[in-house]
Amino acid sequence: MSVQETAEAIRSMEIRGAGRIARAGVRALCEIAEAHSGDRESLLKDLDDAKEQILSSRPTAISLWNGVQAAMHGVADLPSAESVKERVVENSRAFIGRSERAMGSIGRIGANRIRDGDVVLTHCNSHAALSVIKEAHRQGKRLEVIATESRPWRQGVITVNELAAEGVPVTMIVDSAVRSVMRSVDLVLVGADTITSSGVLINKIGTSQIALIASEARVPFLVCSETYKFSPVTLFGELVEIEERGRAEIIGDADVSENVEVRNPVFDATPPEYIDSMVTEIGMIPPFAAYEVIVKILGPDYIFENKE
Repeated sequence: MSVQETAEAIRSMEIRGAGRIARAGVRALCEIAEAHSGDRESLLKDLDDAKEQILSSRPTAISLWNGVQAAMHGVADLPSAESVKERVVENSRAFIGRSERAMGSIGRIGANRIRDGDVVLTHCNSHAALSVIKEAHRQGKRLEVIATESRPWRQGVITVNELAAEGVPVTMIVDSAVRSVMRSVDLVLVGADTITSSGVLINKIGTSQIALIASEARVPFLVCSETYKFSPVTLFGELVEIEERGRAEIIGDADVSENVEVRNPVFDATPPEYIDSMVTEIGMIPPFAAYEVIVKILGPDYIFENKE
């Protein structure tokens, strides 16, 4: 797809999931570099324009920001168009490979927290959380999954169909039923859109309520996330923008007066106090270790180069 098509597919939710979004944005930049036949200045301009267009398609997704920055890392001082092209292609392929490998590691590490006979609750459609559940199932553990519908886009339908195809026993519930079923749940697994330097989880709307209910019921709440979803810009005090979408997604064809205001926030914030652990490709970490992950994985040079 072209940059315009990629950005629109992300904006329209045709491409969903933080990891998939990041890989799509990086591939778009890589394809621009590979196909470009102009000089260094025109290549850099085209890449910069594409970068801004891609980032504007989903402002909350730090995975997209980190992916794009990783693809462009170190290109500004290169002397020729050819060297810029080579660096962008090399960076892009490295990021995509790292992203794809992370799923396997997260699945294997997280599956250790699922016991035989556990009932697991999940929310929305997280590739990382599902990798844990699928790995536990492949290991022969008997488990059941309860998945929320995840209004308004109903990503839970994707989740239950994916699990059913794997042979995992799964039940779908409406979002508001979480508290009533929590007494039968042994473990909550969710994904992440963004994790801040203080360990706050930004994820699909409704996640924070599930975390609060799980805390009340003493049910462990685990976040499954690749490390490129940790946000370096929050080190400098920048707040995570919570995206709001149109009213039509909420009301559909219902007869709702135009005088009624409809709010449609896509994400909410879960404090680290309600998170037991984060399952990443580098291991299980406490949420308060987010700062160390950002600094050690990305490195200070990368952070300061891309803080603006």
